[in-house]
Amino acid sequence: MNLSIKTRLVTLHTITTTLVVAFVLGLLFSISSNEIFSNVSQKLKTRVNESYEEITIIDGNIIFDADFVKIEDGIYLSAYNVGESDLLYGRIPYGFEGLEFKEDVIREVNTDNVNYYVYDMKVPLENGNEIMIRGITSIDEAKNEFDNTLRIALLLTPLLIILVAVLGYFLSKRALAPVDKITRTVKDIIAKKDLSKRVNLKKGSDEIYELAATFDELLDDVEESMQREKRFTDDVAHELRTPLSVAKMSLTEALRGDLDPEVKEELKVVQNKLDMMTKMTAQLLLLARADQGKIDLHKEKIAFSELSEMVALEFKELALNKGIELVYDIKEDLYVKGDETMLLRLYNNVLENALNYSKEGSTIRLSVDDKDEDIIFKIADEGIGISKDDLGKIFERFYRADKSRTLKGSGLGLSIVKWIADAHDIRIEVKSEPDKGSEFIFTIKKYEC
Repeated sequence: MNLSIKTRLVTLHTITTTLVVAFVLGLLFSISSNEIFSNVSQKLKTRVNESYEEITIIDGNIIFDADFVKIEDGIYLSAYNVGESDLLYGRIPYGFEGLEFKEDVIREVNTDNVNYYVYDMKVPLENGNEIMIRGITSIDEAKNEFDNTLRIALLLTPLLIILVAVLGYFLSKRALAPVDKITRTVKDIIAKKDLSKRVNLKKGSDEIYELAATFDELLDDVEESMQREKRFTDDVAHELRTPLSVAKMSLTEALRGDLDPEVKEELKVVQNKLDMMTKMTAQLLLLARADQGKIDLHKEKIAFSELSEMVALEFKELALNKGIELVYDIKEDLYVKGDETMLLRLYNNVLENALNYSKEGSTIRLSVDDKDEDIIFKIADEGIGISKDDLGKIFERFYRADKSRTLKGSGLGLSIVKWIADAHDIRIEVKSEPDKGSEFIFTIKKYEC
């Protein structure tokens, strides 16, 4: 079971508190129980001992003070002649007639379903005689009070546990708030691809604040590295454009002259490589500007069906020159909101890939249709396909499944496709199998006229 740290902390805290409370309550009630009954027996002994002061001898007669028969603290006092069971003076609860005497021993007696403590003490009188004083007190009252306290405690314990759990939840939530902020910041960075965001926790001295500060420092370093890389890419692309243009113009001029056929053929190979480098430089420059947010998209209503048909007709001719058939099925009167130049570039890059990786005699299929509020356009080829391991990397810059680099392309075309798709909120799905071909499925919001 995958539980969040917050849930685990609350659960652990609640279980620990419950065990501690149960142990403490058990210990307290055990001690309290012994203390209550010890206190009752001590009161009983004290009362019986003090009763001696309430007995006097006048003219040889035993005179009992009126306080002797008062029931103080629930204690009954009664006096007997030694060796006799007949009550001499005092009061006794019902059911104690004829109970044998046991001197200086506190014992528990049950009569009429009531529990009592009984204490007998022999008291010497001034005239030299002795009498037996008996003290009796009910322990049920003390026991009932203890049981009531126990019941209240057992009823309040679940409420205490719930209160502890709720308080634990809010305390753990507050304690882990910095972690939540770090998580939200990371998710925001991933979603918006914005490395300028920081956690920016207030000053603190614990480990979480130290983690957040370290994370911000890491982001500073990463952002700086990325900025250096973008500037480098931008600078390289700018610097390469001019010499490549000059070299291309010079080569074109040279090819117009009267050259040896073999030399001319070699120069054409060089010209093709220069074309590739020029295209790669343009792509690098586009991606560098996109990374720096320097590209302004001009989104407007576009007749997507007409745009798709125009692209299909253009590539149909190019495909025929390579012995490849391009068939298309485009639903009419479909519109989107976007930058027409960028959407054309997206189409061109995917179809160029399809042409580059398709075999002679194969077919490329382009379809455009709508479903609910979306337009779905697909480009499928019967080319070399993409392995499952490579499928998740095809939008990375300079990545090509063909490690030997024998096929055409710079490895930047699909990176540009991904950037254009993200800029237009287009969802991309790619299906492919080696030696069976690939299918690119694009989903874009329909523009309602």
